[in-house]
Amino acid sequence: MKIIDRYLTKQFLESIFFGLIAFTFLFVVIDMMEKLGDFIDQNVDANIIIQYYLVFTPEIIRLMTPVAVLLASLFTVGKLSNQNELTAIKSSGISFYRFTMPFFITSLIISLFSVYFGGYIVPMANKHKVFIEQTYLKKGIVYFGSNIYFQDTKTRIVTINIYDLANDQANQISIQEFDPKDNTRLIERIDAFRMKYDTTKSCWILYNGIKRTFSDTSETIEKFITKEFCNLHFKPEDVIKKQRKPEELSLPELDELAKEQKRTGNDPTQIQIEYQSRIAYAFSSVIVVLFGLPISAGRRKTSLAMHFGINLLITFIYLVFMKVSQAFGKNGLLNPFFTAWFSNFIFLIAAFYNIKRTLK
Repeated sequence: MKIIDRYLTKQFLESIFFGLIAFTFLFVVIDMMEKLGDFIDQNVDANIIIQYYLVFTPEIIRLMTPVAVLLASLFTVGKLSNQNELTAIKSSGISFYRFTMPFFITSLIISLFSVYFGGYIVPMANKHKVFIEQTYLKKGIVYFGSNIYFQDTKTRIVTINIYDLANDQANQISIQEFDPKDNTRLIERIDAFRMKYDTTKSCWILYNGIKRTFSDTSETIEKFITKEFCNLHFKPEDVIKKQRKPEELSLPELDELAKEQKRTGNDPTQIQIEYQSRIAYAFSSVIVVLFGLPISAGRRKTSLAMHFGINLLITFIYLVFMKVSQAFGKNGLLNPFFTAWFSNFIFLIAAFYNIKRTLK
């Protein structure tokens, strides 16, 4: 049986590798045709274009891996069926469950690696991809960050209405300090028209503002033209990080961002959905294999075109379920975990049904 396991695993991995190369090449060609006008308009050098698609490739591989795994499982089993090898395997007394083990274990390993690949390696590549888009294609440039809220300490919340990245300054700032013993009681608030970071003093300078100090029975007001605030625990680059796109953030950074938004009173739902979706999409390789194998094993002689058509249909249905669940999740109708894993749950149920039907 070990010989058969090695043979099936080898055929499966070769088909996955071929599928990834084919899908990646096709994806790059289509995207290049779409962006060709932008590259020409911005006079982008050929080496920058090559660099752009090199750092774009990890994202393409992440997206195409479940599709390639599904196609490989359908194609491998279909090839075995066409060459009567599947009949010989069944005749030797090997059960369907035992036959699927090499596919299941291989896809599980691929899924575990995909969690790391999509959670750490892809965001690193996406950072450079976004940099090239902003620098050379002049796309997605963030000149202003608006409505930025974050918790600076356990008792301090900072609100920045507009952050001007070009001039590296914050406009319309509010700094609220709460009582350490009662975090619902406001004890101090500073509102300023402008705030800029002084690199020589490592300190923020506030301009044209007012400071209010609250006690149980009174309020003290202090107006100022300039005021140093050296107790703030963030720098300009930290504010810029808050403007980064989710695709540039690793799994720990997404988790930290979601916790920070929750602490500061913002809705972390979209970030939590992105976090859970990365993991759920990585494990979709296992789900589609369990779903696709009974379909292919239950058919007799089928052509490559038929397997490819089945692959496209299953992929389309999976993506539809995923987009629908995300729409419900972003509207608050589903929690982030169920939103991200909804498609996998549906396909897993369908997979068990297919397996039961195949064994009859």
